[in-house]
Amino acid sequence: MWIVLVIVLFMVFVVLGFVPVVGGLATALLLPVFAGSLMLAARKAAGGATLEVGDLLAAFRDHLNPLLVLGALNLVATLVLGGLATMMGLGAVIGVIAGAAGSSPGAVLTALGAGMAALIILLVLGLVLAMALWFAPSLVVFRGTPPVEAVGISLRASLKNIAPFTLYGLAYILAAIVATIPLGLGWVVLVPVLILTVYTSYRDIFGGQ
Repeated sequence: MWIVLVIVLFMVFVVLGFVPVVGGLATALLLPVFAGSLMLAARKAAGGATLEVGDLLAAFRDHLNPLLVLGALNLVATLVLGGLATMMGLGAVIGVIAGAAGSSPGAVLTALGAGMAALIILLVLGLVLAMALWFAPSLVVFRGTPPVEAVGISLRASLKNIAPFTLYGLAYILAAIVATIPLGLGWVVLVPVLILTVYTSYRDIFGGQ
C-alpha cells in the first residue's frame, strides 16, 4: 500500500509538472502538505490500522493552512537558492565547460573552480533547507507547532543529531545508487522506506506522537 501511495503522489506531481510556472509553484506549496499526510499515514500504520489511498489527503482536512505556510517557506527558499545559482554564474560556468574545445585551458580550469565553489555553497544551503524541513511537517500535524517555529525546531534537532544524520545520508546515497540500477525501478521501494525513516527519526528524537 505504501508503494501505491507513492505512485499516486508521483502521478499528481507529474500532472502538476505539465502546468507551466503554476505547476512548479503548486508542487513547492503542496509538498509539505502531502508530507504531513504521509506522516499521519505512518502513525496510522504504526498503530496497526490499514492504509487507504485517501490517507494522502489526511493533512488537507485539519492542517492545511500551517502546512501551506511551510510550503510557502519552501518555495521562497527554493527561489532564493535558484537566484543564488544564477548570481554565482553556474549557467555560465557550465557553458564554458561545455564549450571547452574553443576555450583556453586556463579559462576552463577557472570556470571549473568557480563552479565547484558555487556548487559546494549551494549544496550546504540545500542541506540546511532539508534539515529545516525534515521534521517540520511532523511537528505541525502531531503537535500543532506553528510552522515557523517548527522549522527552527527541526533545524536545531537535525544539527544536534548531525552524526547519525551523516551516516543516514551515506546509507541513503548507497541505497539510491542500488535503486537506480534496475532502470530506476528500485525507487518505488526506496521512497516509501525514506518516508518511514522520516517518521521513525521523528519518533526517536521527539518521542510519543
